Amino acid sequence: MEENKSDIILFYGTTWCFESRRARTLMDSHNIPYQFIDIDKDPEGKQFVEKVNKGMRSVPTILFPDGTILVEPSSTVLSNKLGI
Repeated sequence: MEENKSDIILFYGTTWCFESRRARTLMDSHNIPYQFIDIDKDPEGKQFVEKVNKGMRSVPTILFPDGTILVEPSSTVLSNKLGI
């Protein structure tokens, strides 16, 4: 069954950023589905991150289906948001 795009967590990050890797590892270890958008390779993703973060390339920037956004969340904050 294909997921509705509005039900997918959008994870904006980079492959080289420790905080992005940490958050992805947490989500992967709990089988949380998400779409990873590498802002180094996706100009629209980079533009979104800069718009949300007032010109800064702050990653990870995570957009949830309910419209909330977490920027550079700690593992505790992210776990609480994900209910894990």
